[in-house]
Amino acid sequence: MKTGLLLDSFYARHDPGHIHPESPGRIEAIAARLEAEGIIKNCEPVQRRDATDDEILLVHTAPYLKTVLREIDGTAAGMLSTGDTSFGPESLAVARAAAGGVLAAVDAVVEGRLANAFCAVRPPGHHATPDRGMGFCIFNSIAIATRYAQRIHGIERVAIIDWDVHHGNGTQDIFYEDGSVHFFSTHQHPWYPGTGAQSETGSGGGRNTTLNVPLPAGTGMKEIEAAFRGNFAGRMKLFQPDLVLISAGFDSRLGDPLGDFRLSDEDFARLTRFLRELAGEFAGSRLVSVLEGGYNLEGLASAVTTHVKALAEEF
Repeated sequence: MKTGLLLDSFYARHDPGHIHPESPGRIEAIAARLEAEGIIKNCEPVQRRDATDDEILLVHTAPYLKTVLREIDGTAAGMLSTGDTSFGPESLAVARAAAGGVLAAVDAVVEGRLANAFCAVRPPGHHATPDRGMGFCIFNSIAIATRYAQRIHGIERVAIIDWDVHHGNGTQDIFYEDGSVHFFSTHQHPWYPGTGAQSETGSGGGRNTTLNVPLPAGTGMKEIEAAFRGNFAGRMKLFQPDLVLISAGFDSRLGDPLGDFRLSDEDFARLTRFLRELAGEFAGSRLVSVLEGGYNLEGLASAVTTHVKALAEEF
């Protein structure tokens, strides 16, 4: 089986405005680099599809969806009333295709048609809460994929690993009281969005299934790898996930304009291999990675290329 790759020029049609860091150029840069490296031809293409309203409502509230449908009506650019998320006329269609494309990747991996998959989608999703789009995010694609895998495929336990430099507050909020989903995040602190304290560990039925590792500016692989191989690895021996999902934010790479971590391309490869090992031990190797941040175009393309190579290499 091959690694699946969701890569489609349609995702460049979300236009948040001139000189916005979350630009269409992100997809273009990734595509150009993967093509130049000969990686695209060695992956199995994943075809995008639209997420339905019912699928979006697996994690988002009906009032929030109505707000999105009303405000992103295809006629003009603007900003969501719920937060700092700019949009263009086609942004709703692209956001649906982002979430739906990730669901298509989950189908293929869980059904055993792909070894694993990387989804180069935008807009990102991990800041979107049940009732609020924020932080460049409209729909929380990885959260929708989690609920979809549970409802449609009968997956019981899902581990979400978020290595974006920003805390995935939306994903945490959605699953904070749910013991069937373990959310693990390494992120710069203090930094946007201001959440992700070590004391945030889940509540109710989700007690101790949220693990936050806030780290200072300038953090590199030594500290991040210690978090992965330390407390998180111990948690996974107890949790034993059936599916591993990565919120793959490459703004934790050295040189990103919106973060101050120091990860290298090879660091991302090492983290990828570690998570492949984890998925192989507990989840039948079922792993899907979803693009979140990463705003230095050259650095983003380089890190994604290394990540996909690590997903596709023989294990």
